[in-house]
Parts: sequence; structure tokens; C-alpha cells
Amino acid sequence: MRAWKAVGQAPRFIARGRGARLFDVDGNSYLDFVGSWGPLILGHAAPKIVAALRRSLADGTTFGAPTAGEVELAELVCRRFKSVEKLRLVSSGTEAAMSAVRLARAFTKRNKIVKFDGCYHGHADGLLVRAGSGPATLALPDSPGVPASFGAETIVAPFNNLAAVEAILDKYADSVAAVIVEPVCGNMGVIPPRPEFLPGLSEISRRHGALLIFDEVITGFRLGPEGAQGLYHVSPDLTCLGKILGGGLPLGAFGGRTEIMDLLAPEGPVYQAGTLSGNPLAVTAGLATLKELARRGVYRRLEEKGRKLQEGFEGVLKQYQVGGVVQRRGSMLTLFFGVDRVEDASDARRCDRDRFARFFHGMLSCGIYWPPSPFEAAFVSLAHTDGDLTKTLKAFEQWLREDVGG
Repeated sequence: MRAWKAVGQAPRFIARGRGARLFDVDGNSYLDFVGSWGPLILGHAAPKIVAALRRSLADGTTFGAPTAGEVELAELVCRRFKSVEKLRLVSSGTEAAMSAVRLARAFTKRNKIVKFDGCYHGHADGLLVRAGSGPATLALPDSPGVPASFGAETIVAPFNNLAAVEAILDKYADSVAAVIVEPVCGNMGVIPPRPEFLPGLSEISRRHGALLIFDEVITGFRLGPEGAQGLYHVSPDLTCLGKILGGGLPLGAFGGRTEIMDLLAPEGPVYQAGTLSGNPLAVTAGLATLKELARRGVYRRLEEKGRKLQEGFEGVLKQYQVGGVVQRRGSMLTLFFGVDRVEDASDARRCDRDRFARFFHGMLSCGIYWPPSPFEAAFVSLAHTDGDLTKTLKAFEQWLREDVGG
């Protein structure tokens, strides 16, 4: 997506960010709804994050040894996520998902993984099968370099379809180690689960002896203090975190029940390590971010901002009788053109990509920086003001009026 292949032209090179704005190397300013693809829920260069990083930087950048900050961050996550009793810090969401899958295989002594068409869990070989986001944008369902034998251990189901999951687990009853899912999809556009979907996944997985892994790299701390699992009241066996967890610096984590996590080295035989895991700068930024998000009313404000943008887009679409749907949860949303609902990847792929490309460039010309792919979530931050949102909606109406007239 950074290459703008889905929308054409060359990408802007960014020089700096401040609050809700980005500034490119040519001096242009944009209202930013990418937010570094989700981490910057407080906005760019949030003063308290910058101040905390300056203090931490003076003490050093990395030690390759335990720090008190790692323990503090892990304890904070475990307090907020009831399903997470132990946590392991890593450096990215990809690493978190890869490690969680390895751990699930060791715990169940099974090999196969069930994932969902369009859900992206990083670029680990076994998970880069029918992934969303970049592969969907580039029309690459898989990637060269992934051995067929790796892909054979991954079974793909349609999102929001419990019957398909049930059929898969019935067929491979003793072979499936885990079901991994984005509880609210963000990598094929925002697609919320049907009310019965996540509880059903939990019940089916448990009945068949498979673990349920929630990839909350995007939704963790975005949809609430306990992520999507708190919003939907479903407890997975393992959880993957990233993005907001690191406050804009590279940091990921995976965690879950003690009996599963105790298989990790050094307590158990499942090896996982990383030179920069638990990097003190990333931990510092993460702690500062999560403490800000603990303030009263934060998620209510994010919900209000997201709802204003959604309702504004919907109103303009209706006014100009243009087909499309805005799908949102909290402060993450996607505008799909040419479809009236999106419940899975096949629905998303039917969207009007040409109109989206025109929309992207039209908004950019008005100083609005939207995700350059029809299969990505846009993110609202606490730094966005009502004036910013009003400006965005006016730009959208201006563009759509011209697009329909053209």
C-alpha cells in the first residue's frame, strides 16, 4: 500500500507529523486518516509520548536484558485483557502471530491452522494464504517463495461463516491446532463480525480441541481497553497485539492462558527469541500511550468522532444517490463504493476500485490523506478535531459532486 499501486501515481514522501497532520517533503500538509496504519491513536508526536521517549533515550536504546518497563507493560496488558494471564513481548505483529501459531501447535500437538479469507496476520509463510490488504490490493492471493507444503497446513474459510468452520473442523477433527481470526477485520476493509460469529468460533474451537487465537494487532486498545474481545465478550485462548501497544514504535506481543504460555522457553521447550524484543524505547512509548488511553471518556470521544465521520459520508452518498456503504467499529472505518454490504472478502472484492482511486486522489487534492487502498481501514485519532472532520466531509461532498457530474 505504501507504493500506491491500488490508486496509481507515486506516493508522497513524508517529512514529519504533528497532531492530526502530515507534512510531505514538498511542504504540503494533509489531514491524516492513516495514522501509520493504526498505532497513532493519540496523533503524531503526541507531547507526552515525545517527552517520555526523550527521558528514556538518555538512558540508552537497547540492552538485550530484562527491564522493569517490560514487566510494567506486561502487567498492564494482563490487567486489561482478562484472557491474557502471561505475555511475551516481540517486535511486530507478524512475529506475534507467527509465535502464537507455533505455540498453539506445540500445545495441541497438531499441525493445521484455520484462517479466514482476507484476514492478514503478517507475512509469515504459513499465514500468507488468501491474505487481505496488500495481497488483495495487488491481486496476489499468495506469495512466491512460500513452499506448497507450508500452505497445505493452512485451511481457509470465509469470514462470518460458522457453518464453513464447523465443516472444516469436522473433516480435520484431530488435525487443527488453532483457528486464527481478526475479530473485527481491518485488512480487507473494516468488516465487523455477525453477532453469533465470535461466540460460535469459541464454542466450535473448544469442542474440537483447537485453540482460538484473536489477532488484535489492529483492534487491541483501538476498540476499547480490552480490544474486540472486551467489546464482544469473547475470551480467546491466545491474543496477538501490536500497533497501539508500541505507541508508534515497533512492538508486538502475544499472550494467553498460563498453561499454554508456560510452554515457551525458558520455562518450556517452545523456542522464541528476538534481539530487540521488549525494546525500552518501544516499551516507554507503549506505556505512555496506554496510560493516556486510560483517561475517562477517551473511548467515548473516539466513538463520537468515528460516528460523525460515518454518518457524514453516508449522508453525502445518499444525497448524490451513489452506491456504497460505510462500515465502522469505533474509530476505524472503511468506505466501500459500489456495494451495499460487506460481510466477507468476496463481498469486499466486488467494490468499485476505480471510483475508490478517484476518491483517493480527489481527497488528496483537498489535503485529506486517506489509506491508498480500498481494502484498508481509516483511523480517527484523538488529535482529530470536529473542524478536521467537518473539513473532511466537505471535501468528500465536493469530490463526489464533481465525480457524479463528470
